[in-house]
Amino acid sequence: MAAKPEYKVALVGTTSLRGREIKRVLEESNWPLQSVELFDPDIEEEYSRLSQFRDEPKVVRALTRDALAGRDLIFFAADPETNRTYSRLSGELGFLALDLNESFVGRTDVPLVVSGINDRLLETRPPVVSNPHPLVIILSHLLTPLERRFGLEKAIAFVLQPASAFDESGIEELAGQSLSLLSGTSLPTKVFRQQSAFNLLSHTSEPDRNGFSSGERQVVAELARVLERPNFPLSLSIVQASLFHTYAVMCYLELRSEAGLQDVKSALHDGPLLKDHASDDFCSVSCISVTGKDGVFVGQVKREDQFPGSFWVWSVADNLIRGSALNALEVARSLLDRPGAS
Repeated sequence: MAAKPEYKVALVGTTSLRGREIKRVLEESNWPLQSVELFDPDIEEEYSRLSQFRDEPKVVRALTRDALAGRDLIFFAADPETNRTYSRLSGELGFLALDLNESFVGRTDVPLVVSGINDRLLETRPPVVSNPHPLVIILSHLLTPLERRFGLEKAIAFVLQPASAFDESGIEELAGQSLSLLSGTSLPTKVFRQQSAFNLLSHTSEPDRNGFSSGERQVVAELARVLERPNFPLSLSIVQASLFHTYAVMCYLELRSEAGLQDVKSALHDGPLLKDHASDDFCSVSCISVTGKDGVFVGQVKREDQFPGSFWVWSVADNLIRGSALNALEVARSLLDRPGAS
């Protein structure tokens, strides 16, 4: 039996939340890696920043064009402008680029891939691939089993968004606001513009003429692309919650085919990445219980008596793990491990 190939990969953006998470996931995986190089765009002096990988010390290197040559695949978790600039070198330097930070929003020439949903887009080995919005990854896994078995007439999602959707700055501001409220000092409001701690905000950016944010529009458009349904019947509203991690989603669904409560639960149970905990302890699926875990956790499922064929589904997933790092790792493995890839 031929030995599995070992790959030379790199990570750009080691200090971002998504960068730190993909680095951790890579360390814990059994993916055969010949080398892993770390780069940050803000390093001006070599050997000025140290890290480690699989318990071995690593120097985080300055990001330059020539330093990226010779890599099989590079994970880009830095700011969008840096990711776009250096991903464009993939064809010239011969590496595959995988964006984790939604750097190509609206760019139809860059495939958005959710592992297990639309992997066929990887068959041509595109030089640049992007993770979609974390909510798109979560909703794809939640809705696809129901769409395939029953068809979806309508989906309405009410979403609680965590502070980590705004990277480290969101985490720091939520923590700072919480401490300020307890100590009676002034609140920092640079990220959320209002008090987010112990509160809910209907929006954190300027809405369009119909009241929706660009983020909400992005999720709807990207989900339609991933599911290859241009007019996918989804309406979605995102509320900023006083949470550090995990997206929590309450979905109202109208199915095309007749289904009972157990039919819907069975379809959700069959989803390869869905974790069915509805029969466990009371309210076992929560933001606290799911933080740091893989999968999309499905909690309570309710059948509407007044509206036949209608259901409510509660689900929670960690936005940095299943909504980012693990999807990126699975896409990377599909790109490099497929026959004829090397």
